[in-house]
Amino acid sequence: MSAVPARCDDRHIVLVGMMGAGKSSVGRVVARALQRPLFDSDALIEARTGRTVREIWERDGEAAFRRIEAETLTDTLASQEPAVIAAAGGVVLSAENRAALAASGAHVVWLMANVDVLVDRVRNGPHRPLLDDDPEGTLRTMAADRAALYQQVADAVVSVDQRSVREVAQAVMRCAG
Repeated sequence: MSAVPARCDDRHIVLVGMMGAGKSSVGRVVARALQRPLFDSDALIEARTGRTVREIWERDGEAAFRRIEAETLTDTLASQEPAVIAAAGGVVLSAENRAALAASGAHVVWLMANVDVLVDRVRNGPHRPLLDDDPEGTLRTMAADRAALYQQVADAVVSVDQRSVREVAQAVMRCAG
């Protein structure tokens, strides 16, 4: 017998996707509409460490950030109360994180965006150290490298292109049952 809840209403909704796809913004709207807590990975990481994502990357490096990212994901998935989780963009890079998502029974929604949309959204973003040198090139490479991983963990895919935050949130709630 599966440990996965029978109804989506009893499950976490996890939003995954590239930086700039709108996970935090959409997560806020979905959480408010469903009267659930929102766990935003970047905000939780910053609260946990007392440092910004950029500071962690610059002082401790990517490996340290990824460890904190994994711990944060594990902690949020362990919450007993159904929540909306805006997962960090790179959470799918770790096989352990992908396994944790699958084992949790959470409803995972990939917010998929065209790279041109992402470039416009993240331009001059202060906490995205991966984009410092070549934002467009980096996003194109990351999107290509991560697409199969997002697809692997996703129960549903919602395109964010040419849609408002509210429209994307409504689509997330429709596919989350």
